[in-house]
Amino acid sequence: MLVGLGAGSLVGILLGYLMGTRPWARDILEPVVELVRPVPPLAWIPLAILWLGIGLADQAFIIFLGCVFPILLNTYEGVRAIEPRYLEVSRVFGADDSTTWRRVVVPATLPHVLTGLRVGAGVAWMCLVAAELQGVRTGYGLGYMMVVAQDLARADRIMVGMVSIGVLGYLMNRGMRGLEGRFVPWR
Repeated sequence: MLVGLGAGSLVGILLGYLMGTRPWARDILEPVVELVRPVPPLAWIPLAILWLGIGLADQAFIIFLGCVFPILLNTYEGVRAIEPRYLEVSRVFGADDSTTWRRVVVPATLPHVLTGLRVGAGVAWMCLVAAELQGVRTGYGLGYMMVVAQDLARADRIMVGMVSIGVLGYLMNRGMRGLEGRFVPWR
């Protein structure tokens, strides 16, 4: 999950800032994003298996597709939500582009980026379990455990898997909220 979420976070944040600050990038990327975004990540599983085989790579790809769009769109909207007068004041006081970026753009967009990361992490968690349901060659995740339990008619193990998924998802969300509280205390 960390591989897919890490790649999705990096790409989502970079493309979100690029689309938000450069009209030419928005004009090029927005149609592509809006074409690919509605396709559910799970619909990509057959292609992921064909292209990448069964294992870590196909699961990371599915997780990447699940989390990149919430992160990208929240970052993009965060950049668009910056009050233009903040940028003007920065320039009036003689700030160069790098200082304006560091002192105005990043702090103003940080709440949106962190919300995107929190939503993206939740989607990544769901995609991980779903990607494991299609089978793995190495490792033994909760989704795979639940499929094996289904084959053995072990409802108790399926329930343990579901409760574990819920508890781990809850803890992950709490951790992301903690990061928001630490980095965006004014929110």
